[in-house]
Amino acid sequence: MKPRPENSSIKRGANLLLQGAALTDLSCPACSSPLFRLKDGTLWCAKDEKKVVVVKEGQEAPKQTSASGTTYDKLEATLMTKIADIEGKIEKTEDMDELQKLTSALSELLSSIEKIKKMKA
Repeated sequence: MKPRPENSSIKRGANLLLQGAALTDLSCPACSSPLFRLKDGTLWCAKDEKKVVVVKEGQEAPKQTSASGTTYDKLEATLMTKIADIEGKIEKTEDMDELQKLTSALSELLSSIEKIKKMKA
């Protein structure tokens, strides 16, 4: 049985909360899902997996620095979600071989996030 799409966005939202994101009272203009504020202040839609920029009436939308900046942000958020998934699996496993595989994957993900942050700087 395939997981329903709404369950996936709920899981992504739960993972964001586990990573320290805050649920806001704002909703996504595209899909009306609740928005999360990431630790860096970015507003994020868990359903669309996209950054959301709020512009007040009468203000101009901020210029995007580059398409690659947005790509890096999305990639970083995706990797953070995977880290939260692995954290849950590490907590549950008692198999040492599985634990070794999970910690190796976790190390690779953390290394990738570090590289992304350097590229964004």
